[in-house]
Amino acid sequence: MPKFRGGRTPAVQTAKVVEPTAGTHQHRLASLIADMVPGARTLRVSQREPGRTWPSPYARAYDAQGQHIALNRAQGMTTARWVMRAHPEVIWDQAYDLDLATGALRPVADAYAASGGSR
Repeated sequence: MPKFRGGRTPAVQTAKVVEPTAGTHQHRLASLIADMVPGARTLRVSQREPGRTWPSPYARAYDAQGQHIALNRAQGMTTARWVMRAHPEVIWDQAYDLDLATGALRPVADAYAASGGSR
């Protein structure tokens, strides 16, 4: 009588090479958002949607060239909530950019100054 349920022994799994930052929470979040929004390089997250007077999680996506990528309401709301919950230490009075390649979150004012005023 075999010891395993299907009558076969389980296949041996090979070890995978893991990127050093792949285990961090921020990198995993950035990877999930990048999968949800194909082609996105940066996600801008804020507590206020333009044109609204009440607070509401809001996100906009940009590609590597800084061009806007359209998000539907569910994508924008979900990604904004994920980022806000992953960074409870941040005060969301201003907008923040999440770099989807590194998982780094920084204020939009700093990102704007670092890019030389583009976007």
